[in-house]
Amino acid sequence: MAYVDGLVSVLIPLYNRAKYIDETIVSALKQEYSHIEIIVVDDGSTDGGDKLVEVYCKDYPVTLYRHPGNVNLGQSISLNLAITKARGEFIAILDSDDIFLPNKLSEQVTFLRENPNVDLVYGMGYGVNAEGEVVYEILCEAHEEKNDPNRVLLDCYFHLPVSSLLRRKVFDLVGGFDESLRAGQDHDMQVRMAEKIKLGFLPRRVYHYRRHGDSISSTGLERRWRNANIILDKAVKRFNYRTETVRKRRAIINFRLAQVLWTQKTNRIEAVRRFIYSGLLDPLRALRVITRQEKIK
Repeated sequence: MAYVDGLVSVLIPLYNRAKYIDETIVSALKQEYSHIEIIVVDDGSTDGGDKLVEVYCKDYPVTLYRHPGNVNLGQSISLNLAITKARGEFIAILDSDDIFLPNKLSEQVTFLRENPNVDLVYGMGYGVNAEGEVVYEILCEAHEEKNDPNRVLLDCYFHLPVSSLLRRKVFDLVGGFDESLRAGQDHDMQVRMAEKIKLGFLPRRVYHYRRHGDSISSTGLERRWRNANIILDKAVKRFNYRTETVRKRRAIINFRLAQVLWTQKTNRIEAVRRFIYSGLLDPLRALRVITRQEKIK
């Protein structure tokens, strides 16, 4: 496929977000940078959100795709379909309940134009609640991008979908989203990209990341953290990460999974075992948590 110079393809995977999808699409349409196409892939929605998207397809550069039989196949498959349909030189991924601030694409396109050695740029944002009220800030101007894959693997410090703009060729280099993952696929992609390309940081607020009870980040937490172990194992086979990084990441994964299992009361015996294992992997951090020198969110 021949890509269109300067065109930004905004990819939106949609699944049961009728409450938010209008605001999400409008945030993309109201960008200061107008050379865009919006590709929505409905992943078997049952709440009518796909019907709301159809209205935009009539008068705006919005295209809606559905899976055969309107089945739910997962976000990875939906995004990979959107990538195959994208014609843009640049790709922006927007979850169907998040928001682009008006300056996002204009400033990030300019950044990539001015920094041809950078293939992905991300910015600062705000975490908002279900009503769109700002709850916290995401990153600050003092943040530095050091282009160390170890740091990305360990901390997952930027939101790959909503915070970022990347060159289309990146997917040719690293491949699509892992379709075997129904949670954590964003972190997997983030890690794989950091292993292959140069990242850039734009110290500007460019997005709203919405947290609510129905968000993927709030549901399916057990699956997400179990997948995190799978993602880590694959990463270790692909790239020569520092032993310390792998050990500390595994400690985090086991601690977070233990938290979920304990809170949800699904398997408290496993939770205790994983708490202990996490402490053995990173005893200094465990001590800081126990003595409340470090707060756990």
